[in-house]
Amino acid sequence: MSLKNLPDSVRPYLLSLLRIVMAFLFMAHGTAKLFQYPAVMGPVELFSLHGLAAVLEAFGGGLLLLGLFTRPVAFILSGMMAVAYFMAHAPGGFFPLVNRGELAVLYCFAFLYLAAAGGGPWSLDALRQRRAHVPAGRSHD
Repeated sequence: MSLKNLPDSVRPYLLSLLRIVMAFLFMAHGTAKLFQYPAVMGPVELFSLHGLAAVLEAFGGGLLLLGLFTRPVAFILSGMMAVAYFMAHAPGGFFPLVNRGELAVLYCFAFLYLAAAGGGPWSLDALRQRRAHVPAGRSHD
């Protein structure tokens, strides 16, 4: 089966899968800086710009992993990655390959996509929405 023939019914689940994998990878940056797990990338001064970034990576990534408040969290993280790119990478040259900013650019635009598309069907946002639309008198089970 080619990707052209991919059923439309599968696409929302691929959106959820993209969100989950991205969030897991992104969250690891924050936990490495804050808790030195799964790798040592810190420690960072908590009340600094790097500390704020680590908190956003760890806890924003965790919220995205769960698919909770996906749109606003993804929007904030997209902005954070844009700021990170222009502060830390862009001064090193125009091209992301040269200034080592490819990952920041990818996260920025992937988060921007999630801010527009939402978390998909495998998210707590979708579960909350389904529960909110249960007709009166019917069980949530």
